[in-house]
Amino acid sequence: MDWIAKLADIEGLEDANLDKSLVAQFENASLATMGRPIRFSTPTFKEYQTESLKGCSKQSFPAFSITGGACALDCDHCQAKILEPMIPATNPETLDRKVRDLILLQDLQGFLLSGGSNRRNEINYDRFMPVVSQLKKDFPFLKVAIHTALLDQARAKRMEDAGIDTVMMDVIGAQDTIRDVYHLDRSVDDFEATLAALCSTNMEVVPHIVIGLHYGRLLGEAYALDIVSRHPIHSLVLVVVMPFYARGTFETPSTTDIGEMFLEARLRLGGRPVLLGCARPAGLHRRTTDAYAVMAGLDGIAFPADGAVAVARAIGR
Repeated sequence: MDWIAKLADIEGLEDANLDKSLVAQFENASLATMGRPIRFSTPTFKEYQTESLKGCSKQSFPAFSITGGACALDCDHCQAKILEPMIPATNPETLDRKVRDLILLQDLQGFLLSGGSNRRNEINYDRFMPVVSQLKKDFPFLKVAIHTALLDQARAKRMEDAGIDTVMMDVIGAQDTIRDVYHLDRSVDDFEATLAALCSTNMEVVPHIVIGLHYGRLLGEAYALDIVSRHPIHSLVLVVVMPFYARGTFETPSTTDIGEMFLEARLRLGGRPVLLGCARPAGLHRRTTDAYAVMAGLDGIAFPADGAVAVARAIGR
């Protein structure tokens, strides 16, 4: 029985118009992808439950913003909304106190450090690094991740020296997108230089590519994948632009285009993990997207939609 037939009885996909040609491409490529297990994760910054999975404690790995809700870029696709659910920690003393309180009271295991960018898409974390360093010394189990934005090798080294475990950044492959969506006077080369600087350290480097970042259209994603494939990253996270939160006329990327990007990333990255992050459109679009991620051989999905676990079982992952 081919995959399209195996999917016919999955309740979460009963209204989905699956692209049969794309599903066949996934199945044909499966000899290269099917040996990989898949992890369904429920990150702790929001409540979550589906028919197959329940969420984790919201306080075990919270996100802190060193700028509160402020961001000088105010990009069209985000408008600083990613910062809204984060815990404000606008000075080092506040971060230190809140982390120590959560370790004591809520069994905190680690945290994400983030913040809004300045006009050059930079976030000045330097004054927070001594706090991170001391927290890592006092609590060796603590895992710390950070959204780096753009930086140079010296700043990357200071993060490494402080004990940061995982670093994340968006990789943008089109100059038009940097200018029009990010309102930023930086180059594609600046994004690759940041990735290279991070990869020169011993931190886990996890770049992100936003599918449909140019107003819902695919423009620089293929070149962003070229950039990522040139560097010794730990893993790649793919997310999908969410027009509901965007400013201006954003289209919703087609699930077929998204699925093709998933497969291209899976084949290009070889043995390195490729993950589907939390951001993507809701509803049937999300259920279809997640089904394609499973079939394309991605290694993990954050907040999987109803039907994703059933797809994995149906095709033998």
